[in-house]
Amino acid sequence: EKTYLLQIGWGYTSLLGLPSISFQVRLQTQSDYRGILDCIIRTYRQERVLGFFKGMSGPVLSVAMANSLMFGAYSNALLYLSDTPHHDCSANTPSYAHIFTAGCFSGLVQAVVLAPVDLIKVRLQNQTHPWGLRNPAGGSGTQYWGPVHCGASIYQEEGLRGLFRGTWALVLRDTPTLAIYFLTYVSLCRGLSEEGQEPGPRTVLLAGGCAGTMSWALANPMDIIKARLQMDGVKGVSYRGVLHCISLSVQQEGPKVLLKGLTLNCIRAFPVNAVTFLSYENILKLIR
Repeated sequence: EKTYLLQIGWGYTSLLGLPSISFQVRLQTQSDYRGILDCIIRTYRQERVLGFFKGMSGPVLSVAMANSLMFGAYSNALLYLSDTPHHDCSANTPSYAHIFTAGCFSGLVQAVVLAPVDLIKVRLQNQTHPWGLRNPAGGSGTQYWGPVHCGASIYQEEGLRGLFRGTWALVLRDTPTLAIYFLTYVSLCRGLSEEGQEPGPRTVLLAGGCAGTMSWALANPMDIIKARLQMDGVKGVSYRGVLHCISLSVQQEGPKVLLKGLTLNCIRAFPVNAVTFLSYENILKLIR
């Protein structure tokens, strides 16, 4: 129970960056924005402040499960690989190879299990209708009324397979990204701390922020492809798979399309992940 409570408390710190995720998704999937500022201004003019928080209810409800899966898979894989008993986490110091492998496993588990949640979030964040406006005619212009209605509509229109649209791209994004995420954090904590000493708050903040920025910088191209595949059909574009989506996107918008939303991702990633890891370490100490 203590581990689960830790993951819930830690997980909700990641909600700090949710408003900016809406802009990131729109920049990556819609080509009519001239930049971050243009996206923010147009969103406010059309949808007011509530438009900044579209798709937030899903992550709020699922963040505890998401972080339980991510850190649970990572920690258990690390204990298994380093042959460490569950009751003694400090028995062996895991190698960097073990940390990388455990991070890959964590990303794979999270991507497969949470693919429908991520799909619903992207669909809700891409709606440009003001809240409360419903299109009775239906079709691609229909506004989802919330995450439950969105999931039910996708299932009704596209079947169970539709709820897992973009899963392969999500796996290709999260599997290496979380490996780099944990590897960067642990490497910096070890390098900036005295041997045998636990990292201090400033070290944790710096390591966590750098880990988040590094992982998102590497994940950005596949994050764009993932979001476009998840919006497949809604925008009148049909992709045959990950490679076709990459090829068509680059052909239509040039190689710079893979950098869309990169600045916003990196700006958001540093403070959010710095606070995230600091919260994680402090809560862990309190529980111990």
